[in-house]
Amino acid sequence: MSGRLDRWERLLERQMAAAPYVLLVTSTVLSLLTDGRSWVMLGLAAFAAAWIWLVPRGVVYVAGLVVLIGALYTQGVWFAGFFGFTGYLHSWQYLKGKWRFAGVTATAAICVAAYTGGLPDPTPSGILTYLFLTVVIVAGVSLFSFVGEITAERSAERKQMVTQLEATMSENAGLHAQLLVQAREAGVLDERQRMAAEIHDTLAQGLTGIITQLQAAQRTEDWRRHVDNAVRLARESLAEARRSVHAVGPGQLEAAPLHEALRGVVTQWGELNGVRADFTATGTVRPMHPEVEETLLRTAQEALANAAKHAGASRVGLTLSYMEDVVTLDVRDDGAGFDPERVRDGGGFGLTSMRKRVSRLAGTLEIESEPGAGTAISASVPAVARD
Repeated sequence: MSGRLDRWERLLERQMAAAPYVLLVTSTVLSLLTDGRSWVMLGLAAFAAAWIWLVPRGVVYVAGLVVLIGALYTQGVWFAGFFGFTGYLHSWQYLKGKWRFAGVTATAAICVAAYTGGLPDPTPSGILTYLFLTVVIVAGVSLFSFVGEITAERSAERKQMVTQLEATMSENAGLHAQLLVQAREAGVLDERQRMAAEIHDTLAQGLTGIITQLQAAQRTEDWRRHVDNAVRLARESLAEARRSVHAVGPGQLEAAPLHEALRGVVTQWGELNGVRADFTATGTVRPMHPEVEETLLRTAQEALANAAKHAGASRVGLTLSYMEDVVTLDVRDDGAGFDPERVRDGGGFGLTSMRKRVSRLAGTLEIESEPGAGTAISASVPAVARD
């Protein structure tokens, strides 16, 4: 639509530029047909064409044009009837303020004189008639010219608005492309962080357990049991790694509800590490959103892994509490403990992973510990029920 309007505007500009020559040629041909050949008329017409073509636009140009219209009118009335319109158009187009009305009035006076057969009779009625016709023509030309000027200004405003809109759209396109790049980079980073957390929670913990079992097999005659445990851990870690690659939840949660899955994790951990491990579930047990259950399960696994690697505990207790608005997981041990101030900003990757998982669900993770007094970890997340 905009392209078609632009083509029409360019066509109108060309037609307006050619209009004076067309009107001059038309007036000349009609005068030749009705009044016969006149070298004076032809010379004035040629001079008028040269004037329009060569003289810069302004007051001098319009004044000379009006004079030429008057001179040509003496050679043929057709010049007032056709070429006279050029005086109206160019007076309004190339003059400013009151000079516009002066140019239009002078042209109208010449044309009215041509239409009425000459200057008016020196009588009140003749003079009034002449003035009335002149005023009517000036008023009509001024009105239509003013309307055309308003339309042109509106068109210029619309063109400017279209230009600004195109610039804005171009800028928005650039911003959109930039946002897509940033979103892709953010997605890649999130996926890397997810895979890092999954590898830590599955492969790293599994490999740690395997190493522990193999070391225990070297120190005891009952090596077969430890080797069997290591093989089982390797298979479970491989299965969990495959599930992590495909962004599938933990296998424990597919086989049992959260509290049963946690009970199995605690029992297995106690058997592998030879540590007393107790699990308790309180409140009304109900299915939670898969992300809530996975977050609590992974938090429990990381807390137990840390207890096995660093605490040297003789007893570990895990409590899952279902409340009205939140679900809380508490993991306590009587091990070596540590100074929480040293890990206040996140600590190792395991604690950082736990914090990120819980924070992603708008939950909270609290750690209480003291050297020689054990450790207590509490994770609280919103109780979002399963659909």
